Amino acid sequence: MLTPLLFLLSLTCINALPQGAPTKVCQTMRPFHGGGIPPQNDKSPYSIYMRRADGSVHITLISDLGIPFQGFMLQGRTPSRELLGVFQPKGNDAHTIDCGQSGDTLTHNEANNKEMIEVDWQPPLDYEGQVVFNCTFAQNYQTFWVGVESPPLKLGKRFADDPISNVPNRRKSTTPPNFVQESAKEAEIVFDPFYEGCAVTKLCFGAPANCINSKNCKAAVAVTVSGEKYEFEMKATNNAAWVGVGLSEDEKMGDDSVIECVKKGSSVGAYMSWTSGSPNFGAARLNNPQLGIRLLNGSIINDVLYCKVMRDVRTKVRDRIFDLANNKYNILVAAGSSVTPRSVGFHDVVFLASANKQALSDVSAVEAASKLLIRLHGSFMLAAWIGTVSIGILLARYYRNTWVGSSLCGKDLWFAWHRMFMVLTWALTITGFVLIFVELKAWSAEQNPHAILGTITTIICFFQPIGAYFRPHPGTSRRPIFNWLHWLGGNVAHIVAIVTIFFAVKLTKAELPDFVDWILVAYVAFHVIIHLILSVMGCISEKSSERRVTSFPMKDLGGSGRSSAYADRSADAPYSGFRKFILGIYIVVIIAITVALIVITALAPIEQSWNDLRNSMKNAK
Repeated sequence: MLTPLLFLLSLTCINALPQGAPTKVCQTMRPFHGGGIPPQNDKSPYSIYMRRADGSVHITLISDLGIPFQGFMLQGRTPSRELLGVFQPKGNDAHTIDCGQSGDTLTHNEANNKEMIEVDWQPPLDYEGQVVFNCTFAQNYQTFWVGVESPPLKLGKRFADDPISNVPNRRKSTTPPNFVQESAKEAEIVFDPFYEGCAVTKLCFGAPANCINSKNCKAAVAVTVSGEKYEFEMKATNNAAWVGVGLSEDEKMGDDSVIECVKKGSSVGAYMSWTSGSPNFGAARLNNPQLGIRLLNGSIINDVLYCKVMRDVRTKVRDRIFDLANNKYNILVAAGSSVTPRSVGFHDVVFLASANKQALSDVSAVEAASKLLIRLHGSFMLAAWIGTVSIGILLARYYRNTWVGSSLCGKDLWFAWHRMFMVLTWALTITGFVLIFVELKAWSAEQNPHAILGTITTIICFFQPIGAYFRPHPGTSRRPIFNWLHWLGGNVAHIVAIVTIFFAVKLTKAELPDFVDWILVAYVAFHVIIHLILSVMGCISEKSSERRVTSFPMKDLGGSGRSSAYADRSADAPYSGFRKFILGIYIVVIIAITVALIVITALAPIEQSWNDLRNSMKNAK
């Protein structure tokens, strides 16, 4: 059984690259091997050598170390990353495919070992400027390098011939070299032509913020202006069903002209739509969805949706003139996972707006709109419902008979600290609630119960201190009712708040990683364990002293006004030292969890912030 299986596997590897690269990888130049084998990140052992002769460019693909390669894909591009020229293969090792025009890409015929590939490349007639050649080399099925780049080559109408070949003699090597990457250098970023020319020849904007520099956007748009031509390139990852770019008068969604590119089976469609704001957020296609636009190119490769659309310089949409040449706009970029026959769904993959209006011909970096109020909202709510309220509840429930005889501002110590933590909870919650409404200026459009649960929590929280202020005096008939309602309100608010935070992890605007769920699970588990420990200690202490140490406070206060807790109020209840120790551990862990969650929220998306920090530290060296 084992021998036939190995034979079949060997056939798979031998026939992995039988007929060259398919046209579906024209944009990325990245093979889709083995369901997604990643490319090599170290320096490629292969090089591209060029020699100008007789009005064309003679190109040689070869290994500097004499290592053979089985497959390749070669393209010539302008500095703005447009495909350029036509290849003229020599021999039987290669053939051309058509990515943008006939013969603009060269690939292999068979997946056999090749020492060298030679080919002539013909530039367009009267082309003046630079050309850069990019090549993907496949040493074998599992090992390949994507987008190996040649030095820029200057071309003119009558460029001079290079006198001699610059291809050095190589010794043949049958053993792949042992590449050791320099420890001080980070792995190279996988070549992606979409980002080439950003901030140089075209305007680029993507989400999350600052992703253009790191070339890892979930959704991005690039605008290239050439005279009266305005070309919009868009791409989205995460298996997005659509990606769109909006031109807006502000940084909020509503009354915006949108170009959307949508998956249509294995193809891509481009449409014009118009967004509506509060309270009915959405993007509805125009009656003429092709108004002023023309789809130039579109592809779906792996999980990447890509399209290029040309838009008229001047269009009239919903009685508004959009003049791309003379007006500035805020840029909105978004992507989502669902579509309907007449519109796209919610932007649940990503959404981001530019901070300021900018001319589309201005290729300078686009600043993202501030998310400060959203980050403050999340931080305040975490500080309140993971931090202060957790400690405050613990003090009220288990520490009434601890620090007996000590007081603060004329109140028992436990009560003074409980009141302080609950006042902080109230202030943080109300502030966070106001901040999010100031930011959104409307109800959340996401299909997520976070907003309604958060509102319920805030309402209960708002009335808790008001009820406490007007609480009946101890010993009155209504005091037990207050005690039960106060306990119930506080615990319900806390439980609903924690559930609300769990739902917040899935919010698009929050940009939180999935592992935050596990941090919250760890918090809940720790919180429950501490409560169980203190409850058991209460029972043990009660039996040892034949007096109840800590129980629900509303049971301790009856209509007579006498506490059924300790008759001796001159000393702490038994095991108070252990309870203080548990409290110390609880406070330290709760502070650590709260700080961690606040950092992740304030710096969201944390992965992007971490990479930016590493890059800045690397550049500072």
